[in-house]
Amino acid sequence: MVAGRSAPSPSDIYQGFRAQRTELTDQLHDLEGTREEIADQLQELAAGDPQRTALENRMKDVDARISSVDQMLAANSAQLAQASAIPGAIVETPPPMVIRTGPPEEAFVLGGMFIVVVLLPISIAFARRIWRRSAAVVTSLPREIGDRLMRVEQAVEATAVEVERIGEGQRFLTRLFTEGEGGRALGAGAAQPIERKANKTPDRLP
Repeated sequence: MVAGRSAPSPSDIYQGFRAQRTELTDQLHDLEGTREEIADQLQELAAGDPQRTALENRMKDVDARISSVDQMLAANSAQLAQASAIPGAIVETPPPMVIRTGPPEEAFVLGGMFIVVVLLPISIAFARRIWRRSAAVVTSLPREIGDRLMRVEQAVEATAVEVERIGEGQRFLTRLFTEGEGGRALGAGAAQPIERKANKTPDRLP
């Protein structure tokens, strides 16, 4: 150990293993992407193409590196598990501090009190005033309707009386036309001559 330099803390060791795991994972993803590219190129080449052998050798090399990285990741997982078991290795990071923008909370409290103390009574007073006006309109409306209905009823009664009078007159005229003298209908029986009275002249004076 170098003099004047303190030993790393358990938290530093744990964070180092985590950084190593992240780097190994990135390398593994890159190698897997390279292997897929080589596989695509091999599918495009014919069986006897001289470039095919070089690509196959390169794929073997990539496979060996992938296997090596897998082994390193397995070892790193074991080391990371051991480091996490040491007290003080895992330090929880505090949540990010949220910076509040806008008016303070006191403004919302004062606004709510203003609404309850001032605006609510005013709105109740306006509502009661509107309700009273509507009640007055509702009470005056049936009176006008009642007067109109009464006038309509009187007009209907007068019309009914006139219609009854007209009907009585028509019935009377029909009875006169259909009945003859002595209760005999007109045109019934044999025709009879009409007697004409002789005019009597006064005697002349001598």
